[in-house]
Amino acid sequence: MKNIFAVSSNTYHGFTLNEALAGIAQAGFKYVELNAVRGYTEHVRWEMDDEAIREVKKALSKYELEAIALSAHSNLMRKDGVENFIKSIKLAKRLGCQYIVTATGEAHGDKDEIEDEQKIIDTLKKIVHKCEENQITLVLETHGNNYATGKHMGDLVKKVDSEYIGINYDTGNVIFYGNVKPEKDLEDSIEKVKFMHLKDKTGENQEWNFPAIGQGEINFTKIFQILKGKNYQGPISVEIEFTPEGPGSLEYVNKAVKDSYSYLQNFM
Repeated sequence: MKNIFAVSSNTYHGFTLNEALAGIAQAGFKYVELNAVRGYTEHVRWEMDDEAIREVKKALSKYELEAIALSAHSNLMRKDGVENFIKSIKLAKRLGCQYIVTATGEAHGDKDEIEDEQKIIDTLKKIVHKCEENQITLVLETHGNNYATGKHMGDLVKKVDSEYIGINYDTGNVIFYGNVKPEKDLEDSIEKVKFMHLKDKTGENQEWNFPAIGQGEINFTKIFQILKGKNYQGPISVEIEFTPEGPGSLEYVNKAVKDSYSYLQNFM
């Protein structure tokens, strides 16, 4: 496959951006998905001035990495969440990203109930217009209480109806939040997938256990057969979220990223 393979800097939650970039580059990856998730993984922020942006770009250059996407999860069901996300779109452009990632509700748990879908559709249309102005594609993550599967998210994306919106398909989230197997769900929604979070999963559906790629229970051979068969050409971003206890050390994270890279050689 000729897809771009990246690593989400959320994999390095609790560590610095420089530590994340160093580990991602040392593992062999050439692309990174930067995180600007409020109150969680804030490796970059929309408040950054020009000097701070230059420092980020300098670090990317040092490690020979390209920022392909910005993860800026924001609650689009709230006015302040929409305002913050629009600021993140501008940040994505300043960083040279081609994609921006969010779900519809809270970044974590996302148990919000969407009672009026037309309201979120209207909000997304406004956001997509901003994305179009900045030549950035919005990708909505399979996540949370309302759009946990590719099928459900695909239905929403179709209603927004723009070339600047698509699904960010998270292979682990569809199990954890949606209780479906990604091998089947992905096939039903692949036409609207423009970005992927490649996340492994082990244990019960609601068990937070996301190990290195290839060390869990997801059938990635089948996943990549679907991607190849459907000629998927979008980026694939590795995200490792470990267990609630966390990875414990930077060395452990680096090894998980390196192990993931080694496993993915079967598919790159």
